[in-house]
Amino acid sequence: MIHALIFDVDGTLADTEETHRQAFNYAFVRSELKWEWTQPLYRELLKISGGKERIGHFICTLPVPLGEKARLCRLVPAIHHTKTELYTELIAEGSCPLRPGVLRLLAEAEEAGLRLAIASTTTAANVDALLTRHLGRGGLRQFFTIACSDLVQAKKPAPDIYRLALSTLGLAAEQCVAFEDSPNGLRAAKAAGLFTVVTPSQWTAGENFAGADLELPFLGDADHPLPPPQAEAVGGHWLGVAELRSLHAAALQSSMAEGARR
Repeated sequence: MIHALIFDVDGTLADTEETHRQAFNYAFVRSELKWEWTQPLYRELLKISGGKERIGHFICTLPVPLGEKARLCRLVPAIHHTKTELYTELIAEGSCPLRPGVLRLLAEAEEAGLRLAIASTTTAANVDALLTRHLGRGGLRQFFTIACSDLVQAKKPAPDIYRLALSTLGLAAEQCVAFEDSPNGLRAAKAAGLFTVVTPSQWTAGENFAGADLELPFLGDADHPLPPPQAEAVGGHWLGVAELRSLHAAALQSSMAEGARR
């Protein structure tokens, strides 16, 4: 039985990565750095979880002396702080809508009595900005727990953030469902033992999600029904609580049967 839904944020609730990319580039200009993260480059950098870690990784690739790399690395916290401020401004302007079906599923889950949670490698400020923009000032209160990157030592693909969310919820992994959009997120959720739904974003489409329990282009709603093959797999025109419960129960039954055969 499902008791909670746990959502990643960037790419899952909203396709925020382009907004993040723009904010990084604006922060570089503010910091008087002649860096530009193009879309192809940023796609590669997304394989690194965490904004500060991403900047640090990028610095390590620069063809500059070790002393200069060390100096640049000391600037990372300040650059990232500026980037976060710029990102929240862009989100407040409404430049990043939620993905199709997100609002519907959140409302449907609440009506069904399911708890909602966040497990994200982004900062609390970024989560606050997105949820407040789309759910109103009371939007954060819809979530029983919001687990962010600064609360754990190891970021995705490590399962730490999901284990923290489960601990705060007081639930076992088999009582929850995770929603992700990236290979690192999928690996983290599965390592924590969660049934995982993946909805790839434009940045992760084409990646290997073979370990996902369910892969959909988006969650779907009346205005954006799922394509026929995915609709058939789900058993409806979009992924609702009833469909999710049925798929989750079937997966648990299959897992138990597999365990019995062993």
